[in-house]
This record gives sequence, C-alpha cells and structure tokens, in this order.
Amino acid sequence: MELKDKKVVIIGAGKSGISACRLLTEEGADITLYDGNEKLDPNEVREKIGTDFAGKILIGEFPKSLEEQAELVIVSPGVPRDLPFLLRLDEADVPIWGEVELAYRFAKGKLIAVTGTNGKTTTTALTGEIMKLYFEKVFVVGNIGTPYTDFAKKMTDDSVTVAEMSSFQLESVEEFHPCVSMILNITPDHLNRHHTMEAYTAAKFNIAANQTPGEVCILNYEDERLREGAKNLHTKIFWFSSSRVLKRGLYLSGDLIMYNDGMKEETVINVHEMNIIGKHNYENAMAAIAAGISMKVPMDLIREALRNFVAVEHRIEYTATKNGVLYYNDSKGTNPDASIQAVKAMTRPTFLIGGGYDKGSVYDEWIATFPGKVKTLILMGQTADKIEETARRMGFSDIVRVNSMEEAVRYCYENAKSGDAVLLSPCCASWGMFKNYEERGEIFKNLVRALPD
Repeated sequence: MELKDKKVVIIGAGKSGISACRLLTEEGADITLYDGNEKLDPNEVREKIGTDFAGKILIGEFPKSLEEQAELVIVSPGVPRDLPFLLRLDEADVPIWGEVELAYRFAKGKLIAVTGTNGKTTTTALTGEIMKLYFEKVFVVGNIGTPYTDFAKKMTDDSVTVAEMSSFQLESVEEFHPCVSMILNITPDHLNRHHTMEAYTAAKFNIAANQTPGEVCILNYEDERLREGAKNLHTKIFWFSSSRVLKRGLYLSGDLIMYNDGMKEETVINVHEMNIIGKHNYENAMAAIAAGISMKVPMDLIREALRNFVAVEHRIEYTATKNGVLYYNDSKGTNPDASIQAVKAMTRPTFLIGGGYDKGSVYDEWIATFPGKVKTLILMGQTADKIEETARRMGFSDIVRVNSMEEAVRYCYENAKSGDAVLLSPCCASWGMFKNYEERGEIFKNLVRALPD
C-alpha cells in the first residue's frame, strides 16, 4: 500500500503507537495520533515521537470527523477491537492494521514468531541468542519490549527476526507470515478482553494462519488445545514434550533434553547445564531448540546458547539472599498458569507474595499447588479478597494481608527463616498499583536488596 499523503489514524500513544508514528512519518503519511486518555499531555507525546513528526495529536473523545477522513487505521495492542468507533470504521471497510501488521509490510528476511500464554519472553530471548550465534544480523522485537516497527525498515533479505507476539497483537494480523512459528501453551488469560477461550485460542493460532506446508509450527504436545488446533494447520508440526517420549521431536527424559529426527535420537543437553530452573523453562528451552533446528543452526551452537543463557528479568529471577532466605522476582507471573509454574519451581518452604488487578481469572489450580510448597501467602491489591476466599475454601489459611510492596517485603524479612524462600509471583496484572509488571518487579528487587543482612 502506498502511504505517502494517505490519511492514517493511529490509535494509542504508547510505545507501539509512537513507533508507528515514526515509521509512517518516514513514509510521508498524513498522520493523526489519537489516545482516549485525557490525562496525556500532547506536547509530551509529540516530544517522544521526535522532531520530524508534523501530524496531529488528539486526546479524549474520538471525533466523528476523524472517522470520515481515515483511509487507514493502526491500532496499538492495548486497544480493544470492539470499541464502537473501530466497529464503525470496520463496517465502512477502512483497513485496520495492528502495529505488528504495519511492521511486517516493511520488514524483510526470515521471521520466527513466538506466542503462548506463558513463557513467551524467555523463549523469544533464548531463541534470539541461538540465532545470534549463527546469523550475522538478528533482531529481537515485539511484545518483549521493542516495537517491531522500530526496526522493520532496518531489516534485510539476509536478516533473521525473532518476534514475541501477544494475543492482542495477533488479533489484527492479515499478511503477517513467519517461516517458523511457535505456540508454547494456551491457558485462560485476558478473558476480560477476548471474552471467551475460543476467541483467545483463535487469536493465538493466527500466528500460523498464513504459513505454508513447507514451513514449521512448533507446538507443545502436552497442551490439549494445541493438539486439537494442530489438526487445522497447514504447516509441518514440530512437537516437544516434557512428559513423554516422542518418536519425532524434542522431549524431556529425566534430566536430559532429547531430540529424535525420526531416524536417530541424540542428547541435546542436561538441564543442569542451564541457568534456568523449572519444568516450564525446560519446555521453553525445547521450543527454542526446535526453532534452532528448523533454521538449521548447528547443534553445538544451540548447546552453547543454552549453557550461556540466564533467566530473563522478572521471570523467577534470583534477586538476593538475606539471612539465609532466597528472594525471587517473578513479577511477570501475571496469570494463574504462570504463577503455578513458579510455585512448582520452588524447592524451599516459600513465602508467596500475590494479588493485583483482576483480569477475570480463577485461582483454584494455583492454590492447589501450595501444599508442600507455600508456607505463607501474602496478599495485596484488587484481587486479595477473591484469592483469600478461594484459598480458605480450599483449606489454606496461612494468609497475611498487606497494603503495599514495602509492607509485603518487610513481613517476609521479619518472618522467613534461614532455608526459606520468598517469591513474588502475583498471579495477577500490575495495573492499579503499578504502571506495569516491570515497575512492580523493580520495586520488589530494590526493597529486597536494601534489606540488612
């Protein structure tokens, strides 16, 4: 699509929207950036975009005149697609792209795309490290924190891009087409946005919608939704499993990750050679290994990347030891399944800090993992009542309520004994108390590191 002088409306003035503004400015589009948050200062937004931006910035109510003028709409991931004005634009056949779709139209080279309810960031980062050992030009973008549009025009025919894709981003894809895709798992999340598991699952499977029979989709064999959804895919399927031996694919056998190509099998690595812990992380590693194999990266280089990789920030991240107590930051545990994996990874009696924004989750399965693991549950935020009611109904009663992260860390410091662990894994989003999970995790880490030893 020719974008010079085209009237483009960008919805959302966050990272993705600002990055889209920069790309479209280079293309000479007639841009209007809109955000419904009336607290935003248009001058500050313009400053973030940069001096070359000559478009309009509108804050507050979406004007009818903008609907009538728009020739293309770019939506940021955080913007629900069922907003009334977007529905009207869709009915008027105005193209509506996500920021990811915009980036893809300009990008070049080979694309590896990663999604799943949990493990996306770790797997994307590890896959990126594997690719960097073999390919000269590698970009790691997307939901991992770097907008795809920031680098799309820097990509070349021989570059490799590893992109983390959220369900929000995948809602709005049209031509987006990776040569290797992966779906790590699908468990209930973001139902306040997608409303049903069917819609959420469909968004995840959009990652492979445009792939051809010669391309690869990497799937977790232990996820029933993925086994069912695989029947409708047109790609080669590369399975991995943490619970059974596969005749073809990657699987966990005791402490060993094994690969069977259909004719012979080999040991890839002993999990104790890696710096990540927990069965869920071994699944993430297998997905990244599968991407490496699919991209024909030599196994020795894959092993090197696995041995050198350290856990991503905010995902069961070791923070400090104070008075014999180990502190872990899992602020990225924003839903029950993610926090379940974190609890399962603990090998010491654990003081667990949880609670936050209510995304419509239920907590029974999370609390069912507590016996033998969780010593005390410290709760804060909007979901504290809901989680406490569920925990008491299920027979767990060692619960403490706090009003701040400072109070939570102080309680753990005063009550945990040498040999215990403290785990921040909230099982909920951060909104309401913090800007995002990164800020929540940083505050936790700073408080822990400041504790006397």
